Amino acid sequence: MNKMKEFKLTETEDYRELRDFFIENELEVSGEEPVPTDAVRSWRLADENLKPPKLVGGITLAKREGEFIIDGIAVDQAYRKHKLGSVLLDKAVDTVKSLSGERIYLVARAPGFFRTKGFETVPREDAPTFFECLTCPQYGVVCHPEVMKLSL
Repeated sequence: MNKMKEFKLTETEDYRELRDFFIENELEVSGEEPVPTDAVRSWRLADENLKPPKLVGGITLAKREGEFIIDGIAVDQAYRKHKLGSVLLDKAVDTVKSLSGERIYLVARAPGFFRTKGFETVPREDAPTFFECLTCPQYGVVCHPEVMKLSL
């Protein structure tokens, strides 16, 4: 557990809660994966000032084709100015480092944020098979994602 100002970061095994949170925050979540995905760890971030504490952020770290991927990261719209995305991403990066990982991939709806964290855009074919966006109705309309990689 990691205590911050008013937020509490904890590991969770309740992927259903995070999946619902990701969907509420306009992330495409599909049960049809192109290749098997092995969840590594998930974390939830809660606003401890509210009773009961409110889920305001979450991240899932997984592996596909032997590579670490961010399989979902979101922060509630009302909390996006608190740098909580950085807190979540830093936790996942530290975990990958502790597991001797060499890189992390993700599909970014907000590539500018991830660039500030050292991620670089890579061709889709140079990443694990996890780019499911082509079947999403938002793809190319309101969402222009980039496949990105962070080398550790």
